Amino acid sequence: MTTNYATFINKISQCLCPPGDGVFTVNTAKERKQQLHKSIFGQTNNVNELWKTSLNELSQASNAVILGIASDCGGGILRGANWGPLFLRSTLLEQYPQLSTFDLGDVRVIPHLLHDKYLNDATLSNCKKALYHDDNSDLCVSPLSITEDVLHDFYANFPDKGIFGIGGDHSVSYPLTKAYLQAKKAQEKRCAIIHFDAHTDLLVERLGIDLCFGSWCTHILDDLHAPNHLIQVGIRSSGKPKSHWENTFGVKQHWANEVKTQGVDAIIATIFDQLKDENIDELYVSFDIDALDDSFASATGTPEPDGLSPDEAMQILKALAAQYPITGADMMEIAPFTDSSGLGKVSQEKTLTSGALISAFLLEQMAK
Repeated sequence: MTTNYATFINKISQCLCPPGDGVFTVNTAKERKQQLHKSIFGQTNNVNELWKTSLNELSQASNAVILGIASDCGGGILRGANWGPLFLRSTLLEQYPQLSTFDLGDVRVIPHLLHDKYLNDATLSNCKKALYHDDNSDLCVSPLSITEDVLHDFYANFPDKGIFGIGGDHSVSYPLTKAYLQAKKAQEKRCAIIHFDAHTDLLVERLGIDLCFGSWCTHILDDLHAPNHLIQVGIRSSGKPKSHWENTFGVKQHWANEVKTQGVDAIIATIFDQLKDENIDELYVSFDIDALDDSFASATGTPEPDGLSPDEAMQILKALAAQYPITGADMMEIAPFTDSSGLGKVSQEKTLTSGALISAFLLEQMAK
């Protein structure tokens, strides 16, 4: 980890790339990438140099900093969440042009990789040569590893700024939250994670892999001051009952059917009751788009019925934001080209609109 600003800027200029470029393609979504670059940089040529120059403005920029992680290697059902960062950014710029944010860019993703710990020396060397033209580089090559490494340096240099991560499958939240929680502990702050999802993501491993979309929560519990500082909302697709997850891991859950039967106000009151004696200073919100009912968000890898409405999610978030600063957040699992509803582009646009509504609110809170 480095706290030297110049060294940090040099690192991210190698490990990251311009917004929307995290997916390595030739022609796929080319027009949308160009449109995004035009919106951010005012032109579509020389974008890499314009982006590198913009990094020097980071210290004076908004406290809400966007980072795209276009990786779906940690997913396991329908792939396609790697397109989430590009498409969600475009939607935010179109529908919420007033947002005050700074776009740090995208993690450079080799799509076959997840975390460096799974790679042998030969693969590490080959990938370093491919990314950095140096097979002896000390930089990471996998998206989860790059994200965590870059964010440790980010928080060391900018302790008062927050990262809004756009994924990507939900494994991406592992490095986002791990770096955030460790930085906040160093600042002697107690933080809770509010996790919206249809699934618990509390597996110890899935098919032998410990870091994936179904297990990331399990592996950040030790970075919380207490496991009950992870509060999950919207759960409804689980092979085990709520009592199993709460008793095994010590987390708190509010299943989607409880939101429907008890009402949003009752759930909010219970969350506040769970937090009130915990001396929580700040909140991180991790939002899997499948927390929403599939009638609102079907362009995702694991759409689920009987979920939350965007209004219900927003009610909970607004209540929390009125009591606690939201200083970190992410939006995960939007897969724009995925269509489980049969509605095609309508499904894509509806999912993106729902995701942008929630993302815009979280970014507004982080910018305060």
